[in-house]
Amino acid sequence: MKKYRKLILLIVLVLSVAGMFIFAITDRKDSEQEYRNAFARHYRIFSPELPVRLDFAGESVPLQIFYVRESLDREILVGTFMHSYTQQMFKRANRYFPVIEPILKKMRIPDDFKYLAIAESNLGNVTSPAGAEGVWQFLPATGRKYGLEVNADIDERYNLEKATFAACNYLQEAYDTFENWTLAAAAYNRGIDGLMKTLKSQQVNNYYDLFFSEETARYIFRILAAKEIYTHPVQYGFYLKSSDFYPVIPTDTITVDTTINDLPRFALQLGINYRMLREFNPWIQSYRLPDKSGKIYRFILPKKEFIDITRNPKKTDEVETYFHDTLKINQLH
Repeated sequence: MKKYRKLILLIVLVLSVAGMFIFAITDRKDSEQEYRNAFARHYRIFSPELPVRLDFAGESVPLQIFYVRESLDREILVGTFMHSYTQQMFKRANRYFPVIEPILKKMRIPDDFKYLAIAESNLGNVTSPAGAEGVWQFLPATGRKYGLEVNADIDERYNLEKATFAACNYLQEAYDTFENWTLAAAAYNRGIDGLMKTLKSQQVNNYYDLFFSEETARYIFRILAAKEIYTHPVQYGFYLKSSDFYPVIPTDTITVDTTINDLPRFALQLGINYRMLREFNPWIQSYRLPDKSGKIYRFILPKKEFIDITRNPKKTDEVETYFHDTLKINQLH
C-alpha cells in the first residue's frame, strides 16, 4: 500500500497542476473573448458625411464630379482623424486669425484665404524642404519680390502682418491674371507662370478640370477641408472649450530706427528676455538689428500686466482669469 501511495500522490499532483493550467488557459481565453466582445460593442469608426454644397471665395465647388467629391473626401478624412493636427489648427486660429482677417479685408482678398494659410503651414512658422518659410511659406526670392526683408539678421517672412500683406499682393496679382479666386489659390502653390502653362497645355480654364501632380491636386481640397471642419467642428467630432484655445495675448508696440547691437540686452532693458522678444517678433534672426538706413522697425511686446502675472508661478489662476476677463476668445458651437 505504501508502494502505491507515492504514485497516487504524484498522480494527484500532476492532475492538480494540469487542472490549474487548463483553468488558467480557459480563464485567459474567456478574458480575451470578453475584451473582444466589449471592443466590438463599443468601438465605432464612422465616415464623416460630406457637405451637399461647398464654395471657395464665393466660387462653387462641383461636388457632382466624382473625382472632385472623392478628393474632398480624402482631405476631410485626414482632417477628421489626424486629431492632433486639426486641434492645433483650432488652437492657433484663435490667436492668429484676428491678425490675418482684417488684413485680408483691407486688401479686398476674400476671407476664405485665411484657410490657405492653414494648408500652407497650419498657422505655424515652419520651413519646407524647398526653403519656403513662415506661416505663408514664402521662398526667399518671392518674399523679397513682394517687399519682405530677408537676410541673416532679419527675415520678415516670419512677421505675420507683413507676410500677410505680401501674400495678399501675390494673390491679387494671381487674380488679375486668371480672374478666378480658385485659380489664384492654386497659383499660390503652383506659381502664376506654372499654372498658366498647365492651363494652356491642357486647354481648359477651370481648376477642377486640370490634371496636376499630387501636391497641387490636393492643395485646393486641403483648403476646402480646413474651411469645412473649422466652420462645422462638432459635425466632424471636435468639441472644444474656450479655454482650449491659444488666447490672444495683449501687446504694446515700440518702434526703432537705429542699429541695435545687443538684442538680449535690449530685451532686458524692456523688462523681458531675449526668448520673449523672439516669441513676439520671430522675424528677428540673430542677436543684433543692423539699421544703417534708418528704416523703422516695429517691435511687438507683451503688456506689462501680462508679464507681471506670468512671472509669478503662484498666479496661475490669475493668468486664467486675466485671459477670460480681458480677451475675446472664440467659442465653437
